[in-house]
Amino acid sequence: MKAIPTASRWGLAGRLLTALVIVLATAALTAWLVASSVGPSLFHEHMVRAGLEDHDDAVLHAERAFRDASAVSLALALGAATVASAAVSLVLARRIGRSLAGVATAAARLGAGRYESRVPAAGLGAEFDDLAESFNAMAARLQEAERLRARLLADVAHEVRTPVATIAGYLEAVEDGLQPMDEPTMAVLRDQASRLTRLARDLAAVTHAEAGDLALTLEPLTPDELLVATAGTWRERATAAGIDLRVQVDPELGHVRVDRQRMGQVLDNLVANALRHTPAGGTITLRATDDHQRVALHVADTGAGIAAEHLPHLFERFYRADTARDRAHGGSGIGLAICKALTEAHGGTITATSDGPGAGASFTVTLPVPPA
Repeated sequence: MKAIPTASRWGLAGRLLTALVIVLATAALTAWLVASSVGPSLFHEHMVRAGLEDHDDAVLHAERAFRDASAVSLALALGAATVASAAVSLVLARRIGRSLAGVATAAARLGAGRYESRVPAAGLGAEFDDLAESFNAMAARLQEAERLRARLLADVAHEVRTPVATIAGYLEAVEDGLQPMDEPTMAVLRDQASRLTRLARDLAAVTHAEAGDLALTLEPLTPDELLVATAGTWRERATAAGIDLRVQVDPELGHVRVDRQRMGQVLDNLVANALRHTPAGGTITLRATDDHQRVALHVADTGAGIAAEHLPHLFERFYRADTARDRAHGGSGIGLAICKALTEAHGGTITATSDGPGAGASFTVTLPVPPA
């Protein structure tokens, strides 16, 4: 590998100080040349105007004294100015160098995986402060992404562990003759295999949606079409659970351009979530309203409700608010994350509201209305 020349390894402080010294030297030389060429001629002219002869010894002596005094005073002034400017430049260069060295050190630590690294404000101007703020924001995002990645891996491992352990336990019991391979055993094995399949499918769906590589087939649909189709899919199950499933649509709402299958998946997940947490005798309402030139699709239930501290985290993967929304209710834990990713892929937003435990919950999908 070719060695890097020593000069190219100079730090910014050294380069900046060198540049400032060159500027100061240029300024001093220019001042000296201008003063030495202009000062004596002006002094001589004033002496002549005062009525003195050009070749008078007094005039020549005065001019010589003026040149010498000017040279000495100018040299001392330029020397003092150079020393003072160099000292100030040195302090400034070192301060800038330390600030940028701090950014470089923090960047190296960040590259090594230490996402808690931050850069303090340098106090050297808006540009340096903006650099520090941008770096810290990037580090915070990377730290949060790493936290979510670690939690995702832990949650996936936890989700997979239970069905795999159940299948392995049943198979071992069958091999040892402790459990017959009858229909109940087959049902348990099928249920756990379906759980694993559903988890893999949901993870693939949310990953593709968040990566933005979903191929959406957009078509104009009315909110009524979307909600009625969803209600038709779930009405029989809701009736069997003793839950009243209702549809309310404003007839004057415009069309939305959505992928019928993907938006149907969003609404299906929301209704399935509502069914899991609404007791018999409760109500689930599918409603569409106008929201400032956007269409809002609401899925509201009268079920268990959600505490306020859980609302900001509902759309994170594997987040479960409480024991009422746990694995025993059959969800993979990423249904709402899929809803969020698919909704944002359509250019929309999704939010959740609740007045607290026991007061039900409402999920709202807001979609843009295309121009006429």
